[in-house]
Amino acid sequence: MTKNKILILAFAILILTMAVAVIGSIAPKKIAYAEGQQAAAIEKFNARSAILKDFHTGEILFSQNENEKLPIASMVKIMTLNLIFEDIESGKLDIKQEIQVSQYAAGMGGSQAFLDAGSSYTADELIKSIIVASANDACVALAEHLSGSVEDFVVRMNEKAGELGMTNTNFINCTGLPAENAYSTALDTAIMFNYLARFDRFFDYAGVWMYDIVHPGGRTTTLTNTNKLVRFYNGCDGGKTGFTKEALSCLAATAKRGETRLVAVVVGAPEAKVRNAETSKLFNWGFSNFETKRLIDLEFEVSDRIKVDRGNVDCVGVRVEGDLFKLVKRGAKLEFEHRVILEERVKAPVAAGDIVGRLEVVSGGEVIGQVDLVATESVDRAGFFDLISKLISEW
Repeated sequence: MTKNKILILAFAILILTMAVAVIGSIAPKKIAYAEGQQAAAIEKFNARSAILKDFHTGEILFSQNENEKLPIASMVKIMTLNLIFEDIESGKLDIKQEIQVSQYAAGMGGSQAFLDAGSSYTADELIKSIIVASANDACVALAEHLSGSVEDFVVRMNEKAGELGMTNTNFINCTGLPAENAYSTALDTAIMFNYLARFDRFFDYAGVWMYDIVHPGGRTTTLTNTNKLVRFYNGCDGGKTGFTKEALSCLAATAKRGETRLVAVVVGAPEAKVRNAETSKLFNWGFSNFETKRLIDLEFEVSDRIKVDRGNVDCVGVRVEGDLFKLVKRGAKLEFEHRVILEERVKAPVAAGDIVGRLEVVSGGEVIGQVDLVATESVDRAGFFDLISKLISEW
């Protein structure tokens, strides 16, 4: 190779290297939405960490230090409530059930409903006290009732955190009162609050502004909702506040407009007013820029039926297993079609709810979502007389 050719080759390599460097410097970062939009949403965001998520799809619209381990104060009670509502769903706890308050529970201090030690209150009253007024005494009373001790209840809390994928959380108590090695993150808090918002019963309590709890001796305590956004922010219908000197002001909240439900978490704002303002800022930006479209709901009719081999009937109907949502830029048009995909046939026995196929949503030739299709009823294996009857009908 001549000297001139070597120089030309070296110059070409240099130009190519510089071009790659320039392209790399201007290439957008791998974030869900435009960086400029996020910057506009959070300019001078005044909190240690925060996150904004779409409830239905789980997509993160904005995050700031979302994985930083921090104390979260009474937002710990979100997990306490998750276990309480799970126990109601499973039948382990009845909201009308009378629960006796121990001396230990009554002496919790901090935010409380001022429960009388040795007296009994309904589970409904205690749950309402937790959600409305963040009552530590009510939390401990329910934890002791459900698990025998607060310690055993906290074991359940950490186990549930693991099930939900909350990898940066450690619970020490059920109240959020300051404790060594107790921490979570904005992301993990959003995960557990998203789970709480699945329980319709939560919203029955979360929107209560003021509540008078009447103690067995006739004394009355008036409790006021600590989440001011349920009264002053359009669409906010639930949340959980928190404050300690270590955690500062915290809030996990949800708001809904139309089909769009957002979940916001703010950790470590300097005061409650700032916490509420920053949460509102996140909601405002989210609702202004995005909307959730429902692609499939439980009322979606599937006319197809699936053949059943060796069953006491020849075929069975199918239905969709759940809803399907898609988050899009506000005002964007989304054209799509549904595609039913069923197994060719199934063998008896078939139980109602067994998965027999899927319903795909296709847009632009790509599958953008799907839900399971399940059997609408059970089909037993055909018996001797079923087979005889079938032969006679086909004769």
